[in-house]
Amino acid sequence: MATPAQWIEGARPRTLPAAISPVLVGTGAAAYLDGFVWWKALLALGVALALQIGVNYANDYSDGIRGTDENRVGPLRLVGSKVATPRAVKTAAFTCFGIGALLGIVLCATTTWWLLVAGAASLLGAWFYTGGKRPYGYRALGEVSVFLFFGLVAVLGTTYVQAEALSWTAVAGAVSIGAIACALLVANNLRDIPTDSVTGKRTLAVVLGAALSRRFYAALIALAFVLAAVSVIATPWTLLAFIALPLAVKSTRIILSDAVGPALIPVLKFTGLTELLYAIGLGVGLALGAVSA
Repeated sequence: MATPAQWIEGARPRTLPAAISPVLVGTGAAAYLDGFVWWKALLALGVALALQIGVNYANDYSDGIRGTDENRVGPLRLVGSKVATPRAVKTAAFTCFGIGALLGIVLCATTTWWLLVAGAASLLGAWFYTGGKRPYGYRALGEVSVFLFFGLVAVLGTTYVQAEALSWTAVAGAVSIGAIACALLVANNLRDIPTDSVTGKRTLAVVLGAALSRRFYAALIALAFVLAAVSVIATPWTLLAFIALPLAVKSTRIILSDAVGPALIPVLKFTGLTELLYAIGLGVGLALGAVSA
């Protein structure tokens, strides 16, 4: 039976910035529209965290029963390492999805019911990433899903449930966060190219190859900072997002240095922290832009 510490590691805490960051930016965008609602922001954060942890357990389960994780380099996988049964990990995943769904229903009930469509799509996307008979994560579509759900849907959804309106700054923030979240997945899949190729997991990194994947990572990071710079049209406070630039440069240098295997593991940490610092800077910047307007 897995220990509590192993369950926590299996939840992959280093990926949680991908859940927290869009809520920070979406809340900042809501504040810019003079629509900040603290309890809705907290509910949105709960939804995002529940879905992120749920998808991590779901991936652990699905990859584990397929044998994808048997020779994996990286953080502990509960099923692949046989410290937890597939049934237990699947139950943990669906428990998290259930919590996220309940919190999402509360947000829909206090905003608009059409958001249930986005919520249902997010749940289906979380499970079928590696679950089901034809998981789209095995068809080089993982980055598309991350950009859509942990970028556009998460940021714009957070903004809308609070302000009940959207702005171009919210869209720019959503694209930025989606880009960095994609970069995080690119780094993860770049590390796993050798094992994924053998087990038949056809990620975008496997399709593109290592060299193009490295350049794609750098382009995604660059896009986020370009959009932060463009957002000064709305308020110069968006330049606060550049507090994440040193970490972004550090992780990009490692990626472009032809590092492989375990040498890429620190990139996941640095990219996650880059996303979190970027989101804090941009979210605070947008909120300050509303105050100084």
